Amino acid sequence: MTPAESRALPAPRPESAAGSDEMVSYRTPAGLFVGPAALTSTSTAPAEAPRQSGPTLTAPAETAAPAPAETAPAETAPAETAPAETAPAETAAPAQTEAPAESAESAAAVPSRAWWRRWTRRRQHLAVGGLFLLAALWVTSRIWLDPSGRVASLYTGDPAQVQFFLAHSVRVVLHGEYPFYTEQFNYPDGVNLMANTAVLALGIPMVPVTLLFGPAVSFVVLVTLGLAGTAMAWYLMLSRHLVRTPLAAAAGGWFCGFSPAMLSHASWHPNIISQFLLPFIVWRVLVLTRSTRPVRDGALLALLVAVQAFINEEILLFTALACGVFLLAVLVQEPARWRAAWRPLGAGVVTCAVLAGALLAYPLYVQFAGPMAYHGLSDAVKDYGNDIAAFFAPGSPTLGGNQRANINLAPNYSEENAFFGWSLSLIAIGIVVWLRRELIVRALAATGLLFAVLSLGERVSWWDRELVTGPWQVLVHLPLLDAVVPTRFGLITSVVVGLLLALAVERAWALRPAEQRTVRTLTAAGLAFALLPIAPMPLRMVSRPPVPDFITADRWRAYVGPDQTLVPIPVPSMGNTHGMRWAAATNLDFKIPGGYFLAPRNGNTGDAGRFGGRPSGVGQMLEEVATTGRTPKLDDRQRRRFADELRHWRAAILVLPLRQQNAEPLRRTVEELVGPGRQELDVWVWDVRALTDRSV
Repeated sequence: MTPAESRALPAPRPESAAGSDEMVSYRTPAGLFVGPAALTSTSTAPAEAPRQSGPTLTAPAETAAPAPAETAPAETAPAETAPAETAPAETAAPAQTEAPAESAESAAAVPSRAWWRRWTRRRQHLAVGGLFLLAALWVTSRIWLDPSGRVASLYTGDPAQVQFFLAHSVRVVLHGEYPFYTEQFNYPDGVNLMANTAVLALGIPMVPVTLLFGPAVSFVVLVTLGLAGTAMAWYLMLSRHLVRTPLAAAAGGWFCGFSPAMLSHASWHPNIISQFLLPFIVWRVLVLTRSTRPVRDGALLALLVAVQAFINEEILLFTALACGVFLLAVLVQEPARWRAAWRPLGAGVVTCAVLAGALLAYPLYVQFAGPMAYHGLSDAVKDYGNDIAAFFAPGSPTLGGNQRANINLAPNYSEENAFFGWSLSLIAIGIVVWLRRELIVRALAATGLLFAVLSLGERVSWWDRELVTGPWQVLVHLPLLDAVVPTRFGLITSVVVGLLLALAVERAWALRPAEQRTVRTLTAAGLAFALLPIAPMPLRMVSRPPVPDFITADRWRAYVGPDQTLVPIPVPSMGNTHGMRWAAATNLDFKIPGGYFLAPRNGNTGDAGRFGGRPSGVGQMLEEVATTGRTPKLDDRQRRRFADELRHWRAAILVLPLRQQNAEPLRRTVEELVGPGRQELDVWVWDVRALTDRSV
């Protein structure tokens, strides 16, 4: 923030200069998410304060702390106090008078906290970041034992898909391959990667790791850093702009990074849990409400938006909706704020829209109008919604969670987007009641409640019993919203709960009763009561077949040309993604038919989406054999159909691993279709080039 932005802060009302027995108020016109120092001190430029014509909808501008503040001794700059750049000498904030006002009993507790206070803010941040990283390693510990040989239980398709996309990023960097579309799977139709969350903003920085250790290792690195990075990003934002107590910022950051919803997605969706840009996007939006340089701030916001679009567009849309609802909730309560906020906010938003639109215009064109584009989600997921009871049950991957007890409370175990547990749900409600007089708390409560209701989906249910039609049924047909999975609105509610926790700890820490130690002990106990039942546990993993030696030893290269495909048996689909892992292990050096992705339902650009490409009769038959072990009776018509599909795929070889489930029935079925194969290393191979060569 520039000095001009710092001077734009209005002088606080008298109520902001809290007495020794009062907690700091966040209901001053200084704005939303205002740091404690800004609220408990006068403006850094008192002469300019009279320019403020009334209340404004603003966020405090960022100010950089002087270099000495980072290294100041604990006696002069405690960790709990905000940087002193906004506090003039004539005003004493409550934190500055805490030591003299403490009683003899509370003063006796100071030595126990001295080791923490002696640390600089940088050391405190490193310590908290180390704690978050250890927690993320604990959550992912089981997959770290064998990244290539372990995968999340129940659903194995999403990790294979992400690993395929990570290998695609390698080709983009090393071979200059087109980033937004590929024919390396679902050949020859290809896949629109912009419409399939190709995580380019994550995959490209991970290229060195993918090249050295493989996409399976890159996957678990992204999951680990996604959890820890999101928690740390929220901690930094909260500690810098909302609260001054390290425990408050750490509690809020912890829940935002390790909530049950985040743990649920961690096994499958690193693109969803990589939310480390969201705190800064939210903050830049609030900065725009009082910015003195809205064009510059709008440009900064546009850069963040553009990067987030290449991580996950759905989360970006959620962030925009949440910011809009939050600001609207503030304006409804205090309309006078709009007078000072609309000009900088409007200029900044227009700048952001123009610049971000220019940066994303072509990728979005490919997504919505390019080859294999679709509009709207598959029927399989568009009506996913939370059960009301899910908000009061602990998540499956938590200390108090019970996977069997959560059946039917969520669409599946990868979409447990609520699951706060009874204790945290009641405490969150209690926080809102306790701090209801604060503007920011009321606005947060309205935002969290609205998106909790939307997350229920089209049909509101209680313990899997449908009650009424939900409001989402009205919104689901709107543009952009038709591509949203409604249960994921619970992710917004999770962030709101994290912010409420941070505010509650901050207010409890600021209370000044005679027995200060007792209050702080009760606060810590309350945190433990709320968070312990949903404490993260290691993600459940199962073993998966290794990539065949035939693939890793490059024996396939003797058969497959650049415009031919290697056909895994069974044919890759949503339920059989091992072939995608084979291709990813070679950095997509060979093409495969089929796969797990979203594509137009009828193959025409603009149709509603579905999982997978054109239906394959033979592919479905082989998948049934792999599942049941029953060998079907085949006729000449089916053999001709299979030959036609092989020609369409330009197949060079069919590959069946010896350790594939029901390998023997599959081998007999394929032999009836194309003749005998031969064993090579750890696979059965059928050379079908003579059958598919179009020149023959």
